Amino acid sequence: MARIMVVDDSMFMRRILTSILTEIGHEVVAEATNGQHAIQLFTNNPIDLILMDITMPEKSGLSALKEIKQIDESVKVIMISAMGQQFFIQDALSSGADDFVVKPFQKDRVQEAVNRVLNKR
Repeated sequence: MARIMVVDDSMFMRRILTSILTEIGHEVVAEATNGQHAIQLFTNNPIDLILMDITMPEKSGLSALKEIKQIDESVKVIMISAMGQQFFIQDALSSGADDFVVKPFQKDRVQEAVNRVLNKR
């Protein structure tokens, strides 16, 4: 069981992801509404994996990803966004993301990404 933080400005998306993650046996220990909030929560909680939206107010997921990786480069991060363009995928992966899931997503795709990233340790 991994300790996971879900980061998305949409409460609906956070609930869906939390439901999927708990259903597949993980613990969601933190939820953040934007990148800045994610950085604050990350520094105060032991977290194994972050699922984070790219487009959010105050601080984007890409900016937060870069800062979080500077704090702890070993943390696993899966970026989630409706923006499936190649540029965003490449930018997220080159910034340290371990995988990228495009919205709308199926439970199976989230589970596959989580399992793959956590088993990559």
